[in-house]
Amino acid sequence: MANKGFSILILAAGKATRFKSEHSKMLHRLAGRPLGAYALEAAIAAGPERTFMVIGHESEEVREMLSWPEVTFIEQKEQLGTGHALLVSRGELERSPSSSVVVLVGDAPLLQAETLRALVEAHDRTKAAATILSTRVENPLGYGRIVRGAGGRVRAIVEEKVCTPAQKKIRDISSGILCFSRKELLKYLPEITDRNAQKEYLLTELIEIFNRRKLKVMAFDVDDSREVLGVNDRVELARVEKMLRLRKAEALMREGVTIVDPACTYIDAGVVVGRDTVIEPGVSLLGATRIGEACTVKSWCTLTDAVLRDNVTVRQGSVVTASQVANGASVGPFAHLREGALVEEGAHIGNFVEVKKSRVGRGTKSMHLTYIGDASIGEKVNVGAGTVTCNYDGETKHPTSIGDGVFIGSGSMLVAPVRIGKGAYVAAGSTITEDVPPEALALGRARQVNKEGWARSREMIKPSVHVVVRGLADITIFDISGRLTVGAPVTQLKEDVRPIIEAGRTKIILNLSRVTYVDSAGLGALVGLLKSTREAGGQLKLCQLTSKVSALLETAALDKTFEVYPDEAAAHSSFA
Repeated sequence: MANKGFSILILAAGKATRFKSEHSKMLHRLAGRPLGAYALEAAIAAGPERTFMVIGHESEEVREMLSWPEVTFIEQKEQLGTGHALLVSRGELERSPSSSVVVLVGDAPLLQAETLRALVEAHDRTKAAATILSTRVENPLGYGRIVRGAGGRVRAIVEEKVCTPAQKKIRDISSGILCFSRKELLKYLPEITDRNAQKEYLLTELIEIFNRRKLKVMAFDVDDSREVLGVNDRVELARVEKMLRLRKAEALMREGVTIVDPACTYIDAGVVVGRDTVIEPGVSLLGATRIGEACTVKSWCTLTDAVLRDNVTVRQGSVVTASQVANGASVGPFAHLREGALVEEGAHIGNFVEVKKSRVGRGTKSMHLTYIGDASIGEKVNVGAGTVTCNYDGETKHPTSIGDGVFIGSGSMLVAPVRIGKGAYVAAGSTITEDVPPEALALGRARQVNKEGWARSREMIKPSVHVVVRGLADITIFDISGRLTVGAPVTQLKEDVRPIIEAGRTKIILNLSRVTYVDSAGLGALVGLLKSTREAGGQLKLCQLTSKVSALLETAALDKTFEVYPDEAAAHSSFA
């Protein structure tokens, strides 16, 4: 039976300042859920008469994400501190029937409902005006210290920066969660001010006010400090996520699930897994994923909002998103089931097969390198490697229908909309653009033509460069014509010039008057010949360049590398 006599007010209005984020801290994801959902769930499970949540930054987004029937939202349009959050909530608190009010921070995801109930019971038992949920930590740095007096009463909550050396040694800290007498809270709430270093209305000032009024303030200690500590930045978010995921994995293992390495397995809070299922390392089970009994999910698979029935195998590296896999089916390795895929009993989806918004019938196999999109496939169909349902014409998606017992040969293109009748065959390599009747054989290939000698004739007509060699005393002149480009032309030029250089004739003139074009490979060949000539102790000159070749040389910044002459006579005279 739910506890009566108390209401809960959750503080969730602030910005994620230490998160360095533009978004509300309540919306940051933690183990697959919004951070604020955890405190809200614990609050509702504690059984209050009323549950309020104070929202501010990104209020509409928070309201939409955490809109549970039991919650009344209160908007704090200006975020002026925790005390100010209570001031804007005063109207709702006055209408509340409860004798006590628990003020709860929204960023304590490990908090348990039992702890909240125990806090209220302790508060009622001591008849205090306020009871602080406290805990003891080894390192209290950064937290407000609880200073106690006679009878265990709390005299003050002292913030870290104003602690005396003696107070800094105190290990009892405030969690920021307090239970108030509603009557005393409403009576003294108007006395809080913003006259402090933060220039904010602080909830903790009520402790000072109550002590000044000789009202009883007590503390209730929780043994596990992790339960009440908040998430203040992304480092703490990751640390808490690890705790939550390990807690989830341990709960599943106690229910009969084998998780080979819980530290390397990522399972969201809302995931359900049946007994005798085996989850290997590196697996991520996310969102509302449901897995049946005796399944195996191999390493490095990611399942998001997926439904696996019993005895399903998902092999390594597969991705299943918003899809269903029926009893005894198998998926992967490296398969991708996208939104709306349905794999029926005993079907096999193999490596590098993608299925999107399609039904794959009982006992059907698609084992290799295939895309199935917007398709309905019957029972015991064989889909050959490399098959594609061509479902998109550039504007609209179209369906493909394949009947029971169909055989689709490898490398087939099924151009939708198209229907393949029951028991039909599609020959390998076919492009199918028309419906195939039942039990027919469809061939959609072009007739093969072999052209004898084509490769040899292609080599003969390749553009080449022509080189004529002339000698004048100890000078060798090469008349070059044609296109000096990558491949055979460059190779031919090198084969003609280099033997001359190696024979000791190292005074070289390249006459380029009939060269129509030089590409980067041709320029590289010219530079290579220049280098070879110089290494042999000789000289290489260029002459009679066309305007086009001259411009190419300038563009490549090689016009200063070569000696270039307007005609052959000038180049010849330069050797003297």
